[in-house]
Order: sequence, then C-alpha cells, then structure tokens
Amino acid sequence: MHDRLFQHQKALEPWNGHAEALGLDVAKFEECLESGRHTAAVRGDMAVAQAVGATGTPSFVLGLTDPDDPKKVKGLSFLRGAQPYASFKAAIDSALSDDAD
Repeated sequence: MHDRLFQHQKALEPWNGHAEALGLDVAKFEECLESGRHTAAVRGDMAVAQAVGATGTPSFVLGLTDPDDPKKVKGLSFLRGAQPYASFKAAIDSALSDDAD
C-alpha cells in the first residue's frame, strides 16, 4: 500500500480503489479505515513531526546516543527534503566532530 500510495499521490481518493487494486479485502479495509482506531496515533505522530519542524517528506534527524544511557539521544541536525549525499556527509561529519570535543 505504501508504494502504491506514493506512486499515485495525485489520485489518493477513493482509498478503497487502492485496496482493491492490491487484492485486499475491501470490506475489511473500509471497516478499518472508518473505525478510526488508528486516528489518535496518526495525529500524535503528525503533531510530533510538526513540533520538530518536519513539514514534509522526507525529513531526517541525525543524532547520537548517549554512551552512558543509550535510551537518550542528542539531536544534532535536521535535514528537510531530499538531499544529496554531500549534505548528509557534512551533517554526519559535523556531528561526529562535535561529539569528539
């Protein structure tokens, strides 16, 4: 479904057409979609993304884990949009040199 939706970004609706094209059980798909059971999680993810400045896809956050507590991550840089290799390399090299200080 992910791949199909990205391939058909200009024609997302009706959603059940995509389910049918993929051979899904359309009735179950519609039931799941209409139930709203995942709405809160999706909206929560959207709120977090907006709070950190991710306004579109792709967005990337580069960070390092704390060696003393691997559950903690130090956010170092944020890359918005499709970027060339050089942008990622510069951000990673900068993060690694900052961490060495």
